[in-house]
Amino acid sequence: MAIKNALLVDDSKVARFALSKLLENRDMEVSMAGSAEEALDYLNSNERPDVIFMDHLMPGMNGVEATKAIKRNPSTASIPVIMCTSKKSDDFVTEARGYGVYNILTKPPQSDGLDTILSGLSTDMESGTLPEPPAAEAIVSEESDEEPIETNAQVQIKGGDGAAGSVDTVPLTSELIEQIARSAVKTHINNRLHELLSSLFDEQHDHFKRLLEDSERKREKSIEEESSSFRELVESRLDNLKNEVAAEVTLNLGNDIQELRKQIEKQGKGGFTEDDLTALKDHITSVQTIDTEFWQTLQSEAVQQAHDISRETSEEVAQRTVDLYLKQQKAQTTKAYTIALAISLGVFTVGIAWLGGLIG
Repeated sequence: MAIKNALLVDDSKVARFALSKLLENRDMEVSMAGSAEEALDYLNSNERPDVIFMDHLMPGMNGVEATKAIKRNPSTASIPVIMCTSKKSDDFVTEARGYGVYNILTKPPQSDGLDTILSGLSTDMESGTLPEPPAAEAIVSEESDEEPIETNAQVQIKGGDGAAGSVDTVPLTSELIEQIARSAVKTHINNRLHELLSSLFDEQHDHFKRLLEDSERKREKSIEEESSSFRELVESRLDNLKNEVAAEVTLNLGNDIQELRKQIEKQGKGGFTEDDLTALKDHITSVQTIDTEFWQTLQSEAVQQAHDISRETSEEVAQRTVDLYLKQQKAQTTKAYTIALAISLGVFTVGIAWLGGLIG
C-alpha cells in the first residue's frame, strides 16, 4: 500500500482515538489535530501527509471550510481529503466532491468501509488516477455566489404583469414564523447534542486513560514487590546453601582426620619413624589443600546454579505478569468501550425523543 501516513482532524478525543487505532492497525503513522485551524497550521509547518481524514462538523471552521482552504493552497491541493460524517446522501456526496473531497467515511468508522476507501485510494495513487483538485478560482467563485442572509430581509414578488414597480410584499404568517422557529430550535438542539456527545466521549476517554495509568502504576508496584520478595528468597536460600556446603566439607575433613589418627595409633604401636612423621605431615597438608579446593569449587558451582535458578524464575514471573496485564487491559478496554457506546446511544436517543416531542 502506498499510503504510509495520515493526518486525522476531529474535535472529539474519542473519535480521534478510535480512528487512529484502526489506521495504526494498518501500519500507518497517524498525526492528529483537534480543530481545522490546528490542521492548517500543521500542514504549513510539517511534511504533507498521504491522506487527510477531515471531520465534517467542528466548532469554529468546519470540515467543508477547511477542505476548501486546503484545495485553494497549491502546496496542499493534491492531498486526498476523506470527509468523516454521518451524512452520506447522494446530494451531499456530489457537493463534497465538487469542492475537492475524495470520498466519504461514515461515522462511526467501520473496518470494512475504511478498507474499501483505502484500497481504492491506494490504487488511484499507484496508477496516478486521483481526481484533479478543483481550480482555486472555482472554489472562490462558489463561495462568492453564496448570498448572506439578511436578518431584516423582506419577501417580495412581482405583480402578474411583470411591470417594474409592481411589487407586492408578502407578510410573514404565523405558520411561516413557526416553521422558522422550529428550524432554529432543531438546529440548536442538534448542535447541543453534538456538544454533549463530544463532551461525554471526552470524559470517557479521560476516565479510561486514568484507569490505564492507575493499572500501569499498580502493575509496576506489584512487579517491584514480587522482585524484591524473590530476591530476598534467593539470598536466603543461597546463604543456607553456603552453610550446608561448609558443614559438609567440615564433616568430611573431620572424618579424614579421625581416620588418620586411627592409622597413626596403629603405626605407633609397631614403631613410628621420622620418615613416617614427614609423610604423615605431607599427607595432612595435601588433604587440607584438596578439601579447600573442593569446597571452593563446590561453592562456586552452587552460587552459579543459584544465579541460574534466580534468572529463570525471574523471567517466568515477568512473563506471567505481562500476560496477566495484557489480559486485564483487553478486558478493561472492551468493557470501557461498551459502556461509553451504550451511554452515548442513550443520550442520543433521549435527545431525538425530546426533539420529536417539541416539533410535534
